[in-house]
This record gives sequence, structure tokens and C-alpha cells, in this order.
Amino acid sequence: MSGPTRDTVAPPTGDMSAAEFRRFGHEIVDWIANYFEHIEELPVLAQIEPGDLKAQLPASPPEAGEPMATILADVDRLIVPALTHWSHPSFFAYFATSTSAPGIFGELLSAAFDVKSMLWRTSPASTELEEVTLDWLRQMLGLDAGMSGFIYDTASVSSMHAIAAAREGVELRIREEGMSGRKDLPLLRVYASEQAHSSIDKGIITLGLRQRSLRKIPTDKEFRMDAKALADAIDEDKRNRILPFCVVATVGTTSTSSIDPVPAIVEICEQHKLWLHVDAAYGGALLFGNRFRDKLRGVEAADSLSIDFHKLLWQPIPCSAFLLRDARHFDTIKLHADYLNPENHEDEGIPNLVTTSLLTSRRFDALKLWISFQALGRAKLAAMIDCTIELATHAAEVIRNSPRLELVCAPELSTVIFRFVPSHAEIDANRLNAALRQHLFDHGIAVIGHTRVHNRQCLKLTLMNPTVREEQIQLLLRTVADHGEQMERDWSAV
Repeated sequence: MSGPTRDTVAPPTGDMSAAEFRRFGHEIVDWIANYFEHIEELPVLAQIEPGDLKAQLPASPPEAGEPMATILADVDRLIVPALTHWSHPSFFAYFATSTSAPGIFGELLSAAFDVKSMLWRTSPASTELEEVTLDWLRQMLGLDAGMSGFIYDTASVSSMHAIAAAREGVELRIREEGMSGRKDLPLLRVYASEQAHSSIDKGIITLGLRQRSLRKIPTDKEFRMDAKALADAIDEDKRNRILPFCVVATVGTTSTSSIDPVPAIVEICEQHKLWLHVDAAYGGALLFGNRFRDKLRGVEAADSLSIDFHKLLWQPIPCSAFLLRDARHFDTIKLHADYLNPENHEDEGIPNLVTTSLLTSRRFDALKLWISFQALGRAKLAAMIDCTIELATHAAEVIRNSPRLELVCAPELSTVIFRFVPSHAEIDANRLNAALRQHLFDHGIAVIGHTRVHNRQCLKLTLMNPTVREEQIQLLLRTVADHGEQMERDWSAV
């Protein structure tokens, strides 16, 4: 007796033929090259209103696929007009990441391989390339042999991992017994400057340490952590039976690009036996360079270090590194799962990065970093970094020589803080500077940042695009001054 019949399931035929893939691959690379070649002709800021793009997209997903040629045409017609172009030479806001050609090629190959860099067996290339690339990084940064780590997505994750590792140093069995419901734990304390990145606060919250575990230390007139205030705070906390365990020093703060006095902080940490984590997400790139690396003296003594490659090292986001001085501290989150990384792998000397990383399915970001190091070399990277810092110095000089612009603080890295100075006392300078920034946005002239310094609304240029030229900076600053003067005249006439 025959069994029930069923329709034969046809085997899948693949998403695209090799010929089509090759054709459209060439077209996309040509499109990207043309995009970079003509990016200055595009408005730096998307000239659309909220909801405009959404209104042009189908409300329901397609039942049948569209030809790739149609999709690429839609990229031109719909997506590009809705982009804010971060690689545009007039984009100076936030940390204006500008990617490199080697980084793009590495991202393309990584996407094609699509390996999950968790176990050695799942991809020997990604595991070993990550180890080699990070050791190259260590050597280029001038750090001690033995420092090792991972490639993470952002410094935010690295900082949280660092604080978790530091927390285990208090030897209160937090890994085994946790913090919830325990009456034997004192208040644990982490210290960071008032200018530290918000990811430090978020890491504290995520780790269950409570926001009041983070003590913000005042800064000096250059917005750097006040080392004496730090020492006094630690002494006060100890008298009050609060347990200090970690200090976070920032080299390249988000608002003003200030660099904390790391050598003085190192001395304090050594005196009190505290863990020092250096958040070098922005400023760590100076260690690659030649002219400005002395600004980061003392960083080599840190217990842990984070640095973003998608900032001043021109990698497609995300790409960041987390380094520990003593690899034994990776045991903080060390974990084995029989279905994934059995313990006997360690006995056999098999390096499974998932064992001590916060992430399981990890990207093959080491590839784009390795390709970039290979293609550019330390000397080229150093020259690009030094040139970018020098461009900020040039911008500061242009501002100093402008009768209508004021330099608020000298740039430590590639961020320049300045403001337009009204000539009429009745004009609210804070309000005018905020309106001037918005005016530049609204007219697609430039995207620049803002910050408040001593309760003054300021404008901020963050220079990270190595293709920007001095004459473009000069033109932008003249434009800012001219529009500021026009807005002041308009306001005075009302």
C-alpha cells in the first residue's frame, strides 16, 4: 500500500547568478567611487522632512523580488536624498567618522565570508588574524608585550568589560555570588571626570553598580580631570567606608577633546591599588603618530585600554579594540558551554575567543583592520593622523585671527571649540550661536557640532576627514562669520 503523496519541493536555485553578481558588483564599486569623487556636490545634510522617505516606500513587503537594477535606481532616487553624508568635507559634527578605501574592501570581503568569529574551528583565519592584528596594534602603540584583547564593536562595550574586570579585583566573589541581596557589600566606587563619556554611566548601570557608584571628578580650566580632586575624593570615600576600585581616565573627551593627566592618575591608582582604565576611543590614535604621541604619556601603564578604529583610524563602523595588561583578568567572564567551547579545548591549546569575550557571534572585523594596516602601514597612518591634528591647529589659528569668532579652548586633538561673538550687547550670544548652527543645518551649508562650556553655547568642529583641505576650513569659518553677522543684523532690526 502506497503512502500519502505530496508535492515535490523544488530545490532553491540561489539568490543571484555568478554573472549577475559580478555585473552588479562592478556597478556598485563604480557607484561608490563616483559617490566619493562627487560627494562635495551633494548637500551635506539631507534636505527632507521627517516622514518623507517613509511616505515613498511601500507599506508592505514585496511578494516577488525586484530586479537589482531597479533597487540600485531606488538607492539613487530615494536613499541618497535622505542621507546625511558623514564623509562630506563639510561634515564636522559628532565624531565625524570617515572611512578608508582599504577599510571598505575589508568590510566587503568580511561580508562575503560571513564567518562567526567565536571559535577557532568556526574560523581559524578570523581567530588568528585577530590575535596577530591586535599584537601589531600593541607594537604600533608602543605598549608592553603581553597586552592582549579583543576587537569589539565600540569602546562603550570595552569600558563596561573593563569595569567588570576591575570589579573582580575587590575579591568579594561578585562573579560567583552576585550583588543582589547581599548585605556584606560596601558601596563600590568608580571615578571618572565630569567630561567622561556617557557610556561609563551606562556601563555602571548595566553592571548593577548603581549610578551613585560613579563619582564624577571636577575638571581644571582645560577640562581635564583634576588629579588632586581625585586623590581627595578617594581619601574621603575610604574614610566613609566606601570601597574604591576603578578610575577611568579619558584621552579625548567628547565635548572638548581634553586629555586627562594620565601620569598623575597612574600615581594615584598605584598608591591606592586601583584599576586604571583608559578610555582612548578618540585620542588613542595619537599613539600611532609621530608629532603628538607625547600627549598620551602614561597610557602604557593602564590596566586596560579601549580605542576606536572608526574614529581617527578610518575604519567602517563598527571597529574597536579592548586591551588588558594581564590576560588572567579575562577570567572575569570566562565561561564554557559543552555545545560551544568545551574545557578540553584549553588543554589542547585551542584559542576560542568566545570563552572570554562578551560576544558570541562575533564579526570578522580583524580583516578590514589587517587589510588597512597592510595597505597603509604605520608611517601612512601616522602622517594622516598628524595632518588631521595640524588641520585643527590651523582652524584654531583662523578663528584667533577672525574679528567675529572666538576660540573657546585650544584643541588638544582634532576638535575645535569656538563661537560667534555678537557686536551688540543686547543680543543673546548663546541663543544666536544655537540659531547659527541650526541655520547652517537648514541650508545644507555644513553640519557642525555644539557644546556648552562654562554655560556658554559653543560651536564645535571635529576634524576627522583626511581629505579636508585648509582652504575648505577657511571658507567654512568665513561663512560662519558672514552668516552670524547677517543673523545679528536681522535680529537687531526686529
